[in-house]
Amino acid sequence: MKTKSFLPAALPAALPAALTAALAVTLTLGVAPARAQAPAESRTPAGDARISTAFAIPGGKVYPEGIATDPRTHTVYVGSYADGTVYRARPGRSEAEVFLPSGTDGRRTANGLRVDARGRLWVTDSTTGVAVYDTADGSRLAHFEVAGGTGAPAHFINDLTLTPDGTAYLTDSIRGMIYRVTPEQLAIGSGVLTEAYDLTPALRPRPAGGFSLNGIVSDRKGRYLLTVDMPEGDLYRVDLRTGAVRRVALSGGDMKAADGLHLSPDGTLRVAHNTTNTLTRWQVGADGSRARLTRAITDPSLQIPTTLTHTPGRTLVVRSQFDKGGPMTPGSGTPTTFTVAAVRGL
Repeated sequence: MKTKSFLPAALPAALPAALTAALAVTLTLGVAPARAQAPAESRTPAGDARISTAFAIPGGKVYPEGIATDPRTHTVYVGSYADGTVYRARPGRSEAEVFLPSGTDGRRTANGLRVDARGRLWVTDSTTGVAVYDTADGSRLAHFEVAGGTGAPAHFINDLTLTPDGTAYLTDSIRGMIYRVTPEQLAIGSGVLTEAYDLTPALRPRPAGGFSLNGIVSDRKGRYLLTVDMPEGDLYRVDLRTGAVRRVALSGGDMKAADGLHLSPDGTLRVAHNTTNTLTRWQVGADGSRARLTRAITDPSLQIPTTLTHTPGRTLVVRSQFDKGGPMTPGSGTPTTFTVAAVRGL
């Protein structure tokens, strides 16, 4: 398959020129995407998995990327990479509704989404940082931005995870950095994102400014983070006690083109591989140092899956259609109705 450029042409023209230029050069998958390796019985399209549509998203140029489920209400939130709109899908509804309109608080994209235990919705904007909203009324509770100014390196705030103590960790796909927002910082309400872990020394060599870190999750005990280097297909473990970074030993496959991650309390890691229309399931070892591929589903109906959220019985997967006139192939193709898939059997 031809290498696809991950170029955010769908973003508003108001993007800073320096960032736009950097993304145009650097956000290219470093390898031709290959289907995740899997046992032969898992390589057939879908197999015994059932893929259906959970709900539709209104709008002709949504290009959704992030998704999160509120564990208290089971409401699902989806973010638009194209303009930063955040949609809300209530249980039992066949179509999502606009929750936070495009441009809310100056937001230009909505990449990573998470809902914490207190019902606060975290939304990353790749161009600035992260904002936190009250899911009851949509009011902004806090916001944190990456350090900028003259001479500041290019950045791309991508995904985030929340640890049991309420700390948020966010990936920067260009800098190879993980930022942190503590509960104490959240209480203050604003500030500069704290640089927590620089993974650059551990990452495989890449072109200057090249794309690297993407999805990120944390284990249920708050011992470590797992984050994926999408172009190289590597998974990294960050020890939250010592700060040590190590490459996770993967068996049965790799994580090339891996985008969003979801880690269940039992150590099951589910992964969305965007350009290969693949979902994989892995069993992570007790200490997070190893992971074994146990299932892979490849099906074109996934329409470039960017991320996923799992609840008992089903996995909700974002159908981004980035290849239909979106970030991957700007000016080429026309998207169909944007939807979120429901997958059973992953």
